[in-house]
Amino acid sequence: MNMNNINSGEEWMKVLLAEKQKRLDKIKEGGGKKSIEKQKQKNKLTARERVDYLTDKEKPFVEIGAFAGYEMYDAQGGCPAGGTVAGIGYISGRQCVIVANDQTVKAGAWFPITGKKNLRMQEIAMDNHLPIIYLVDSAGVYLPMQDEIFPDKEHFGRVFRNNAQMSAMGITQIAAVLGACVAGGAYLPIMSDETLIAEGNGSIFLAGPHLVKAAIGEDIDVETLGGAETHNAISGIADYKYATEHECLDKIKTIISKLGKPALAGFNRAVPAAPLKNTVDIYKVMHVNNAKPYNVVDIIECMVDAGTFSQFKEEYGKTIVCGYARIDGWAAGIVANQRLIVKNSKGEMQMGGVIYNDSADKAARFVLNCNQKKIPLVFLQDVTGFMVGSRSEQAGIIKDGAKLVNAVANSVVPKFTIITGNSYGAGNYAMCGKAYDPRFIYAWPGAKIAVMGGDQAANTLLQIQLAGKEVSHDEQQQLLNEIKSRYDKQTSPYYAAARLWVDDIIDPSDTRKLISEGIAAANHNPVIKELKLGVFQV
Repeated sequence: MNMNNINSGEEWMKVLLAEKQKRLDKIKEGGGKKSIEKQKQKNKLTARERVDYLTDKEKPFVEIGAFAGYEMYDAQGGCPAGGTVAGIGYISGRQCVIVANDQTVKAGAWFPITGKKNLRMQEIAMDNHLPIIYLVDSAGVYLPMQDEIFPDKEHFGRVFRNNAQMSAMGITQIAAVLGACVAGGAYLPIMSDETLIAEGNGSIFLAGPHLVKAAIGEDIDVETLGGAETHNAISGIADYKYATEHECLDKIKTIISKLGKPALAGFNRAVPAAPLKNTVDIYKVMHVNNAKPYNVVDIIECMVDAGTFSQFKEEYGKTIVCGYARIDGWAAGIVANQRLIVKNSKGEMQMGGVIYNDSADKAARFVLNCNQKKIPLVFLQDVTGFMVGSRSEQAGIIKDGAKLVNAVANSVVPKFTIITGNSYGAGNYAMCGKAYDPRFIYAWPGAKIAVMGGDQAANTLLQIQLAGKEVSHDEQQQLLNEIKSRYDKQTSPYYAAARLWVDDIIDPSDTRKLISEGIAAANHNPVIKELKLGVFQV
């Protein structure tokens, strides 16, 4: 995308958001208009229509994994949203996880990313003790890629293991079979608490009519083999049958409306207050391509309730800003990379976005303080890594960095991560990247996620490729450009979201709302482990 004619950070951010919306609109078409028309001819709703009908209109629906599979399966015809529409919404006033197979995408077949996305949604339900609703309409595993989805620990079979685990945890699971439910996938609704099936379109069987004919020579039709009447009146597998999808979805609303009140973690919430700055002012903070320093406090003031942000150790470790605040009334501890160039108490300059010994030390202490007080943590990542060089090494940057990583890894309060800009190297780890179990992790549309910055990586890779070779300056430059283009694509938030390294690419002005919804979800899990740190370098 050419940004040469863009002059302000606000304009840059709006261009990025317009591009994101353009891509998202295409994803929302699913398998395309012809596939959607086939659904309509069978009197079936699309996955998005089902979710929309099921959820409360006055409450937000937070979609997760909309960009899953993006540009990953072009050779197979694509897999928009990973073939599944999923997220967190409210049903009869109760916050729930919802997973809906998109039958318009390869008949709802499971690609590798489909499995990863479904497991992510189950993880969200388990971590936050939220009821989970499965809207089933799937032909099963995508056979041409079965080796990448079937046998491994984090593959298809893990879904049913999670069904059993969630049942043991007391997490409500409801399945509505609105289309095909085939082979191993047939276990999912049966391992849920209650199963609903739509007459005419819903079917459940381990092997379809063609496979049955091939295996044992029996001629049988779909309805007799595994239709609504068979499983409701004969096998007893289904608990309810309904003539229409709307009736099935209405029954789910009724079931959820009768659930007992959940035990809560008890995170503190006061009456919400508006931020000091308008939430859309957040667009104005960064510069074009995030190329210049900015004050991260300006971002924080667009997110938190006015007058509630109180900095911790404000004059120490200035390249990380830590502080207590309220976000939509919820108490939260904020750990944010400061992008301004600052001076420490010795008068030494420190580069913004870099973690130094003192900032690592401060952030580790703050993380532990929040655990002591049972306050959820919010990480705002715009980090290029830890400080390097002889002075930092001799001062023990590795042990100070390890101290922060230890604190984040062993933190027991819910963590929420927003990648606002750069997310490079060990800085990603220390600031609660995906590997450190944030309850939710989102990226702004200008985010970059990689082991190091594009220019540094491209030059390093160039030197490796040219070792012992003699090439002209022009050839070097062409090779450098090719390497950088490839690397830049891999640092894109779309590349990350496609692989579910982040849950979604978000509008920065929605950051406050999404953190609030995340803490509300986390509050449903009353179990907070005891904080244990193990061996700590000091």
